[in-house]
Amino acid sequence: MAQRAFDETVLPHLDAAFNFARWLTKNEAEAEDVVQDACLRAMRYFATLRDGDARAWLFTIVRNTWYSRRSRSSSVREATPLNAAGDERPDEALGPEALLLQQHAVARVRTALEQLPADFREVLVLRELEGLSYKEIAAIVEVPIGTVMSRLARARDRLLHALKPSTALETMR
Repeated sequence: MAQRAFDETVLPHLDAAFNFARWLTKNEAEAEDVVQDACLRAMRYFATLRDGDARAWLFTIVRNTWYSRRSRSSSVREATPLNAAGDERPDEALGPEALLLQQHAVARVRTALEQLPADFREVLVLRELEGLSYKEIAAIVEVPIGTVMSRLARARDRLLHALKPSTALETMR
């Protein structure tokens, strides 16, 4: 009975948890390990889920799992870039040139996001890609809502700065 409740409550959020873990780790294989460990923890502590918001609860476990794995790791490993085709769904209605431009834009945004510090990247991913509220994000990252808002603003500024065209490109236009 408890297994069925877990399956119905938590498992629908596994794809989102994996997506979040990929952005945190910047490595698909490590993200799989983080989500697997997080799921084991979630199963063990399923009874602690009180408010019924399984998605935010699972994201919190994923985040804590990643930070604990990262702090245990004594050697710094170079991250393998995310699989470029992993979560992209190109618009088939686009022509070849527009499709190429879209793929280039997606790659630029992905690279810029990967360059952000982890505390900025996580709030930006949770808000813009996962659609969580400020309150949910604050609970997941265990900071006040004002800190979430500040980190989001600073992350967006850094992202915009990273995505500005270079001066060489501007002079060519």
